[in-house]
Amino acid sequence: MFKKVLIANRGEIAIRIARACRDLGAAVVAVYSDVDRDAPYLDWADEAYALGGRTSAESYLNIARIIEVARRSNAGAVHPGYGFLSESAALARACADAGLIFVGPSAQAIERMGDKVASRKLAIETGVPLLPGVGPVESATEVLRFADEHGYPVALKAAAGGGGRGLRVAHSPDEVDASLETARREGALYFGNPTVYAERFLNDPKHVEIQLMGDALGDIIALGERDCSVQRRHQKLIEESPGPTVAPDLRERMETAALRLAEAVMYSGAGTVEFLVEPGGGFYFLEMNTRIQVEHPVTELVRGCDLVAMQLLAAAGEPADPPGEARGHAIECRINAEDAAAGFRPSHGRITLLREPSGPGVRVDSGVREGYTLPAEYDSLAAKLIVWGRDRKEARVRMLRALNEYRFEGPPTTIELHKRILAHPEFVAGTVGTAFLEREAPALLADLAVHPVGPASSAPERRTQARSVIVEVNDRRFAVRVYDDQAAGVAAPESRKPGLAVRPSRSSAGDATLLSPLQGAVLSVHVEPGQSVSRGDLVCVIEAMKMENEIQAHKDGAVSAVHVQAGLPVALGAPIVEIG
Repeated sequence: MFKKVLIANRGEIAIRIARACRDLGAAVVAVYSDVDRDAPYLDWADEAYALGGRTSAESYLNIARIIEVARRSNAGAVHPGYGFLSESAALARACADAGLIFVGPSAQAIERMGDKVASRKLAIETGVPLLPGVGPVESATEVLRFADEHGYPVALKAAAGGGGRGLRVAHSPDEVDASLETARREGALYFGNPTVYAERFLNDPKHVEIQLMGDALGDIIALGERDCSVQRRHQKLIEESPGPTVAPDLRERMETAALRLAEAVMYSGAGTVEFLVEPGGGFYFLEMNTRIQVEHPVTELVRGCDLVAMQLLAAAGEPADPPGEARGHAIECRINAEDAAAGFRPSHGRITLLREPSGPGVRVDSGVREGYTLPAEYDSLAAKLIVWGRDRKEARVRMLRALNEYRFEGPPTTIELHKRILAHPEFVAGTVGTAFLEREAPALLADLAVHPVGPASSAPERRTQARSVIVEVNDRRFAVRVYDDQAAGVAAPESRKPGLAVRPSRSSAGDATLLSPLQGAVLSVHVEPGQSVSRGDLVCVIEAMKMENEIQAHKDGAVSAVHVQAGLPVALGAPIVEIG
């Protein structure tokens, strides 16, 4: 086993990996951006190094800098977690070139399974069921021809996309042009590849995935399924295992298909093959994720294993204890800092009160603490609440109890929405499909108040006699504890003004400048200088946390200047337009 592992990630997954490293006797090296200088996950590291920069591109996506830190710290391996560089063949190759072990599959396996067009070809070669599709497509005419043969709706997917990005659905011929253009734009913007393919779209299937684990000797095992059908905008919110409608014969057929794909690329480490499942039991290959998944804890609770430790041991070429047989039922709820009533708008700010649930069968994988300010720069996932029960009924009731215990004050979260979903008759029956939340959202969110955009709290931060000061020496981070002693002539630190690093207040009608309420990428701009607008008119669309947010004019008037451009990032609080 490695003596030291660098974790090229942040938040709750960095803590989860650090725990597995500790269990295996490995030291932990963390990295952090300027935004994350005081993030909770750094407390789990034996060493922590600054990457520099505020954006993902400047920090957690900076391969050269990560390799430099790994060498400097004498780490033996790099674990990418999920997101960021977790499915980067370039990072896997850079690790190999630097004499480091990449905790994941080979660069070749990542490339073959990461490109959706290539993975579809492999599925055909291995006899894995697929939805009808065509691609890459070069024009709307090709999509229209495909739709004439297979019908609507049609999904337009970026070949390098994933996690809901680069996916658009055309329900009629009139929507094909716009859907194709958006899928291309997002593919180029987020994955550097504008290639798109078309596929028949299922309206309300189950989304079921198979967990795989391959070792260094070429042996691959399947560890059952997870049902991930509760989604918003193609993003998972609740996952459970086993799937409530997955019969033993269907499970066996899906596991066999997943193993065929993995064996074809000589897969090693943790991976997940995702399928869409129709009510009659027909299933179709969707994609393979060549990394650990956000929802991996539900499999761990049902199978009594540590998937992250198994990843590390596989990368080290060492055997892992075989997992146990499936037992009971597990459910996970993603605790996202999002305002569900405002279209799941990402939120941030200081957490003024945090009390996490506990008790029998309850697990919380968290990346936050009370008093911590959730940054606007990164993903909205704050924590994951996972429960286990002897059967699904017990697990569901236990989850409701745990959600009712959860106290999370400051930025709005998805906790209340989770309570309502778990009490919904369709969820109770286990029949929820991927269109459930979109269909039921009006009723589920009917009386939820939209939180104002602005500081999370006006309450002063708590003060203690002792305080921690973060010191950087040659880019290495040290946490130093300082005790205030005014009697000795040491001045007490000035309290930070609440909300200083929080999303600015919404632009008022008296201001000429419309400020961005979030950080993200500008997908489209709908105004130009000289154009007259009314309050509420669409100004631009900003993608943040995998969701599109329509930014509206805050006043009537004429646009005198436009400060943003499609395809480029926009910072929190940055000017968007001037309206006179």
